[in-house]
Amino acid sequence: MTGFDDTDDELLAAGLLPESPEELVDDDSDALDEDTGLFEHYRLTVDKGQEQVRIDKYLFTHIPGTSRNRIQKAAEAGLIRVDSKPVKSNYRIKPCDVITIMMDRPRYAGDIEPEDIPLDIIYEDDDLMVINKPAGMCVHPGVGNWEGTLVNAIAWHLKDNPDYDPNSPEVGLVHRIDKDTSGLLVVAKTADAKTSLGIQFFNKTTHRQYNALVWGLIDEDTGTVTTQIARDIHDRQRFAAYSDPSIGKHAITHYTVLERLGYVTLVQCQLETGRTHQIRVHMKHIGHPLFNDERYGGNEILKGTPSGSYRQFVQGCFDVCPRQALHARTLGFVHPRTGEELFFNSELPSDMTVLLDRWRNYISHRTI
Repeated sequence: MTGFDDTDDELLAAGLLPESPEELVDDDSDALDEDTGLFEHYRLTVDKGQEQVRIDKYLFTHIPGTSRNRIQKAAEAGLIRVDSKPVKSNYRIKPCDVITIMMDRPRYAGDIEPEDIPLDIIYEDDDLMVINKPAGMCVHPGVGNWEGTLVNAIAWHLKDNPDYDPNSPEVGLVHRIDKDTSGLLVVAKTADAKTSLGIQFFNKTTHRQYNALVWGLIDEDTGTVTTQIARDIHDRQRFAAYSDPSIGKHAITHYTVLERLGYVTLVQCQLETGRTHQIRVHMKHIGHPLFNDERYGGNEILKGTPSGSYRQFVQGCFDVCPRQALHARTLGFVHPRTGEELFFNSELPSDMTVLLDRWRNYISHRTI
């Protein structure tokens, strides 16, 4: 029997579906594929007895209220996939094909409205822009954060650009980082740029490095964490690492120790894959949760003697950096039009630099 999962208002934004009263999902949707920065909103499994027909014709007959032209445009934008691979509108479906429709952000009510919010733009040209996102800013509107997001700010910045439609899936953010993670993101200003950059993220040819402060002393100078990542069966708000290859998605993180500070360690993490919460999950998996990462237990004193003065010191550190200590520091990719290799770096934000200075000072004066 054909199945429909996660019907989404983002299809409305793309012109694929009529308005739907379905419940909205939050920014941590497990439909997110961070390799591509896309969210899975619609899934259909083709019946065993289905005859082979063009996929645009098939979807037109199975999605009420849409048009074949809209479906074809979605296929041209790489948003329609069969068995996880993008297909064109003339693809002929086969029995048991798994068809997914992807969008570039979680669903929300209404269109993206421009908001006059300052942006820290590292680079910009006619094709793209690289933005340094502050911690605390959501990338997309979602439950509890309908306004004040990065895409609202981008819409304002590009409001005089007639070619940029903030509600079109053919332009905009190519990937994302969590609300309380700071650092670099790339935005496509044209459809060609979005396609090119999207392929680079999908093929894992981009270069992404993060700095993180984690609990505990990591003995080895370098290491690699390889697991499957899926929703935590005990807590749907979290993800977890699994060894069973049939569970979740394959995830690889390489890390290098930058500085050891007694009870905490500053590391550089390089993503080979990009799963939701990947660094946060992998560091917890090896026994080193990110400092002050509330969702993964890093907001407790996990190392050190819990004396009154030490407890007061750690609480002061939590107050200085009131979020997980994670920063997307380096971003590299090939320019979609010129073919030039571009690399961008973002210095650690002030909350993390003050946090590190406090730990350095504490360790240098520690008596035990």
